[in-house]
Amino acid sequence: MKIIRIIIMVIAILIILTEQVSANKNVYLMVGAIVVFMFGMMQLSAKTPSKNKNKEEDNV
Repeated sequence: MKIIRIIIMVIAILIILTEQVSANKNVYLMVGAIVVFMFGMMQLSAKTPSKNKNKEEDNV
């Protein structure tokens, strides 16, 4: 599942880059690709553990 999300994010990045280069920019396509990329980053980042987790537990 993680690999599928990464592939979708790479496709979104490619769409963003090709729209930046093209003469006729489609704003809705760019916004959609950015939303897909940010949502994918949020989902991948949610599983990354915090390196301050042990310090927070000791302070409580």
